[in-house]
Amino acid sequence: MDDDRVEEEPGYGIGAVARRLGVPAPTLRTWNLRYGLGPSHRTSGGHRRYGARDLRVLQEMKRLIHEGVAPAEAAALARRLPVAAEVVPAPEPREPVGGHIPTVAALARAATALDGATVSQAVGAALARHGVRWTWLELVLPVFAAISRRQAETGAGIEVEHLFSDRLLAALLPLTDRPEHPVNPRPVLLACAPDEQHNLPAYALAAELTQTYRVQTRTLGARTPYPALGDAMRRLGPSVVFLWAHLRETGDPAPLAGLPALRPPVPVVAGGPGWWPGLPGKVTRVTTFDQAITTILARLPGG
Repeated sequence: MDDDRVEEEPGYGIGAVARRLGVPAPTLRTWNLRYGLGPSHRTSGGHRRYGARDLRVLQEMKRLIHEGVAPAEAAALARRLPVAAEVVPAPEPREPVGGHIPTVAALARAATALDGATVSQAVGAALARHGVRWTWLELVLPVFAAISRRQAETGAGIEVEHLFSDRLLAALLPLTDRPEHPVNPRPVLLACAPDEQHNLPAYALAAELTQTYRVQTRTLGARTPYPALGDAMRRLGPSVVFLWAHLRETGDPAPLAGLPALRPPVPVVAGGPGWWPGLPGKVTRVTTFDQAITTILARLPGG
């Protein structure tokens, strides 16, 4: 695994590049394998590092894809960037510094105190400064873990979870509005399995797809009955369907086989820990945020 914490020599590891550019690490690995857009440096210890020009090439690749250029053509164009005198920067810190973004512990305390204003300010600042992916993985999920531990220890705290969820949803919703010049003519449709009330992962995915990749989405939210999902699929003709199941009691895969067979066929992606074994063959299972983003992007027309 590439190490992005080796700081005795200059350059960026893949984790630092993913955070800096807002491109998931699995996507960067795919661009390296398919198009040769990988790190051009190695440390004395053999760690692969991205230099300043590598970052410029990747940024250009991302920009071209957002403008609708096919990935292979975008890679060829990005590689033509002129070579400039290169000063390789040191890796950026893993944790945020300055500003008004609290630590995980401080944000958990604000949620426990039911201080909705502080929670809203902190989440909004993190989204503005670091984007959806960083905020979700580095701040939101650890806070939810802290809240869950407190619930397990005390048997109380549902109101804390509800307040934090409400403030987070309020921050994410505006980020899912249709982007200008979306890359996909047909939206990605995101929903939760019937009786599944944990809908925030679907909104976080929709926000990341919208803000980073200019993908238009439609999110149906919690507890979407399969007949309603089928009706939405027929009405929208989506490019991809993503379905979230957090709890095991909501993850029965059998009804997925009855989703409408549209033309052209619509890829179905199932995310979350709740799904039972035995997903239909046409359904792709994902287990992480980055894997969900990469899989959805790969299944868009031209992806």
